[in-house]
Amino acid sequence: MAQFSGFPEAALDFYDDLEMDNTKTFWETHKHVWAESVSAPMKALTAALAAEFGEAKIFRPYRDVRFAKDKTPYKNHQGAFVATGPSTGYYVQVGAPGVRVGAGFYDASTARLASIREAIVDQRRGQELEDLLATLRAAGWEVGGDRLKTSPRGYDADHPRIELLRHKSLTAGRSYGFEHFVHTAELLDHVRADWRAATPLIEWFQAYART
Repeated sequence: MAQFSGFPEAALDFYDDLEMDNTKTFWETHKHVWAESVSAPMKALTAALAAEFGEAKIFRPYRDVRFAKDKTPYKNHQGAFVATGPSTGYYVQVGAPGVRVGAGFYDASTARLASIREAIVDQRRGQELEDLLATLRAAGWEVGGDRLKTSPRGYDADHPRIELLRHKSLTAGRSYGFEHFVHTAELLDHVRADWRAATPLIEWFQAYART
């Protein structure tokens, strides 16, 4: 496999154009651009990170439109995910807005979510999570995820960590946008450093989120 050398500008241009013309005709005409400028670099990037973080799943470019109102057939970005647990792990994507990285959990069973909330309620473990998220925010990460509009059943609305308890998923991410390094081999160092920075968050879920 070729050594990773960044995502060329053609990758971002491809998704710019795809957002304007998300059709099979466009895709078939420009699929070679996706293969050379998106797919091949993503495979090289994740391969370079695999020894430290694990093998990545590189997502298919096709949308599942069976039950979707939006019937556009192709995703507007290319993502890759390294799983460390159920729906939990590290993420990287490239699209028209540039490159973005993330980490956390994007879904949880009822039992797994209950165990996460149990840990959040605990003073020591809950404070540990708050501190981890504060560290990431201070470094420029954004904390997100799906949240309940009200308090989860069985939890006091006045709980000091009620905002965390409302999460049904919890992720931290940061965008590199169009920084010059996304087009160079230097991107590998940035993704590696940021995934390392997010590792304590991943380890928190590994320790306290029961399967």
